[in-house]
Amino acid sequence: MKTQALDSKQKEAREYQTEWSGIFFKVRKVLYQKRSAFQKIEIIENDFFGRVLFLDGLVQTTEKDEFFYHEMLVHPALACHPHPDNVLIIGGGDGGALREVLKHPVKKAWLVEIDEQVIKACEKYFPWLDKSLSDPRAELAIADGFEFIQRTTEKFDVVIVDSSDPVGPSAILHAKDFYQKLKKILKPDGIIAAQAGSQLLHLKEQAQKARYLKKMFHCARFYFGPVPTYPVGTWCYHFLSDKIDPLRVKKLRLVPGLKYYNQGIHYASFIEPAFFEQATKGSR
Repeated sequence: MKTQALDSKQKEAREYQTEWSGIFFKVRKVLYQKRSAFQKIEIIENDFFGRVLFLDGLVQTTEKDEFFYHEMLVHPALACHPHPDNVLIIGGGDGGALREVLKHPVKKAWLVEIDEQVIKACEKYFPWLDKSLSDPRAELAIADGFEFIQRTTEKFDVVIVDSSDPVGPSAILHAKDFYQKLKKILKPDGIIAAQAGSQLLHLKEQAQKARYLKKMFHCARFYFGPVPTYPVGTWCYHFLSDKIDPLRVKKLRLVPGLKYYNQGIHYASFIEPAFFEQATKGSR
């Protein structure tokens, strides 16, 4: 029954995002194709985008444009925190978020991924993961993220939530209860940065989350960035903290060598389009 329920939710997620539009890739070569206990994992080679990871048929990352997503997910939080020593990443089995976290002088970075097959596939076909996991500051845990945060005794300066979209099997990682539990493992001046889905396709979910996140955190802001191969092309993120407002930080802790994120992008990314601001009133 559990497997049937999961398949039903996966189907719901696919239909939710592909009913009206889609993106196609010309496959030069299929590099990996396997169904794990949780999902179908595929990695293909495309002449322009390079290697592309799909989970249940949905694009997760491409070599060509992954930096848009991973830099915007990670760096706003770590650039704002004065001493991000202990960092937790929930999800993100492709390793992009871990790679970006390790560009900062952190002491320890946990990567919690539920699907070990994703880790194994990405270690082979996305070299940055294998390199990141070999860093002595990195700690890999194959575990359910929701269960991990309930049993850990650690307290974190920054928590990065690199989950799937706020529909289907990952809906639990966007729920009020999840964020309440995350806050309990966050240090008093800690920051949560989380991917929040499409600015347009998930607008209903953004509005629902805004209503409780603004009550839970003194600072609860949405911010945005482009991801060319994600549905509709503009992606949303949460910045959540009780002590740090990303628009009031005077000196960002920037790291060199980034492709997209910089000081100007940081402040501009928190400007909400009129339609989004209207739908999510009170999110601040």
